[in-house]
Amino acid sequence: MEISATTPALLFPAISLFMLAFTNRFLAMSNRIRALHDEYRKGKDDSIRKQIENLRIRIHMIRKMQGFGVLSMLSCIFAMISIFQNWMGVGQVLFGASLLFLIISLGISFMEIRISVHALEILLEDMEKD
Repeated sequence: MEISATTPALLFPAISLFMLAFTNRFLAMSNRIRALHDEYRKGKDDSIRKQIENLRIRIHMIRKMQGFGVLSMLSCIFAMISIFQNWMGVGQVLFGASLLFLIISLGISFMEIRISVHALEILLEDMEKD
C-alpha cells in the first residue's frame, strides 16, 4: 500500500475535533464539580457524594482520552515528517500508531459516556425518591 503525507494529514481535523470535544467535557465537569462541592458543604447529602465519586472517575478518564489524543496527533505529525524524509516504513508505523492511539482514546470516550449515563441515573433515582 502506497502512503503519502496526505494520508496522515486526513486525521488532523478528526483528532482536533475530538480534542475540542474532550476539553468541553472537562470544562463542563469542572463547573459541575464546583457546584456540587458548594452544595455538599451546605448539606452532606449521599446523592451528592455519589455524583462526586462518579465525576472523579470521569475526570481521570478524560485526562486519559486527552493524553491518547495528543499521542495520536504527535504520531501523525511524526508520520508526515517521516514520509517527507522518504522513510516510508517509519512513516507507516507511526501512522498506524496514530490510528491505534485514536482508537484507544475513542474507546475510553465510549466508557466515559456509559459512566455519565450512570450519573444521570443517580439523579433520576434521587428525584424518584421525592
